[in-house]
Amino acid sequence: MTDIHTAKTWLITGASKGLGLILTKQLLALGHKVAATTRDVEALENELGPMSEYFLPLAVDLNNEKSVQDGVTETVRHFEGLDVVVNNAGFGQIGTLEELSDAEARKSFEINVLGMLNVIRAVMPYLRKQRKGHIMNISSMAGIQGYIPGWGVYCSAKFAVAGLTEALAAEVKEFGIKVTLVYPGHMRTSFLSQGSIMSPQSPIADYISVRQNEQMAKEQMNGQQMGDPEKAAALLLKISSLDNPPLHYFIGEDVYKAANAKIDTLKSALETWKEDSLSIGF
Repeated sequence: MTDIHTAKTWLITGASKGLGLILTKQLLALGHKVAATTRDVEALENELGPMSEYFLPLAVDLNNEKSVQDGVTETVRHFEGLDVVVNNAGFGQIGTLEELSDAEARKSFEINVLGMLNVIRAVMPYLRKQRKGHIMNISSMAGIQGYIPGWGVYCSAKFAVAGLTEALAAEVKEFGIKVTLVYPGHMRTSFLSQGSIMSPQSPIADYISVRQNEQMAKEQMNGQQMGDPEKAAALLLKISSLDNPPLHYFIGEDVYKAANAKIDTLKSALETWKEDSLSIGF
């Protein structure tokens, strides 16, 4: 068990499955206090038990600002504080940029990006007042590597998470609040299962290779991902205890390789077109 002086109060969104659920279980086992948001409190309680002095299950609609504010208020009231916020909730939207509707694209951003902003706005007054805290925003390998046909809207949402997290870190540094942008690679969770991933409502027949890639992801990759979510959750626990946690944190061999490949691509573009880049000054 964690010593009472080092135990922390955590708020985790999207805690009913995947990384969020695994992290919640690890925290509770170590004696931390956890407020866990979900759309289905009953399912969460079936996994983790009823509300207690250590566990607070919350039905929160991340796209409803009042619902988010009420959840954060209840967390602070129940536990008399808040130390670590993990913005983990999200879902995958597959489909090419041409075939996804406006409504499908907007839903992806509402859940993956705007819901996260609602949480940040709600927790910041508490963290700012106490001059400490740690916000972890979960992006994805898709937030560093956009070259994934059929995942353009999901990639763009996770790129947005990366951009807002970098800005957040700069904005809250003076208050002593730490911020970490987490890039998980493929992990063996339910992410590729029905309910966590959405297919386009109006697919276009011409995108044959994209459909084949989607089918492969669902049928061959699902359940065979290389990353262990138990180990990933333990790493989030590790960095929560650091005085100077990283801003950019890559979890997984695949995302490590993808990030380095992206860096090489950027370097190549910079050097290839350096003369043009430096030619427009007065």
